[in-house]
Amino acid sequence: MRLPLRFPRGLYGITPEWDDTARLLDGIRAAHEGGLVVLQWRRKLATPELHLQQRTAVQQLCAQLELPLIINDDWTTARDLSVAGAHLGKNDGELTAARAGLHNNQWLGSTCYDQLALAEQALQLGVDYVAFGAVYPSLVKPNAPRATLDILRQGRALCEHYSDTTRAAVVAIGGITAANAAPLLEAGVDSIAVISSLFEAPCIYTEALAFSRLFNS
Repeated sequence: MRLPLRFPRGLYGITPEWDDTARLLDGIRAAHEGGLVVLQWRRKLATPELHLQQRTAVQQLCAQLELPLIINDDWTTARDLSVAGAHLGKNDGELTAARAGLHNNQWLGSTCYDQLALAEQALQLGVDYVAFGAVYPSLVKPNAPRATLDILRQGRALCEHYSDTTRAAVVAIGGITAANAAPLLEAGVDSIAVISSLFEAPCIYTEALAFSRLFNS
């Protein structure tokens, strides 16, 4: 029996480092029209003023589109804004505190790189998804450790092992395009997280649609 997922299956977009807010919002709209199911707010290079301005605009747009918004790095902000959830990397704070501090209906995701031990620890703490990557060479993180297809399969098995009435999702990230994503789905990945291949595509809508069709095929 297939258990229901605790996190949406499909295309998971992560915001690019664009200073042009209008371009950013247009890109999100186009991705959503093409089938984007979740968006992560991740902004590392903006000034504090621009960061706040853009995050507010993105949050408002996501509310209009009914597009779930995840906050990267900062679970307390995710809690205070009552967005869909938070994503934590290795150095972004304790998963235990985040799981206890977030609202009951908020998702919590964890970066696990290529380390199954991190995934197992995160699943024991009740995360809603574990993210592995980079699965392919990444433009955003060129030095990121590589997660093989076997790691993804074992990650999926871990999620099934630590499930009860629902199952945590497996997310893959890093260098993924619509052209190279199929083997990841075959390995048991539930969601694909992308930045460059989506938002730097010649047509964001068309690229999102291509990803969406993979999940619907």
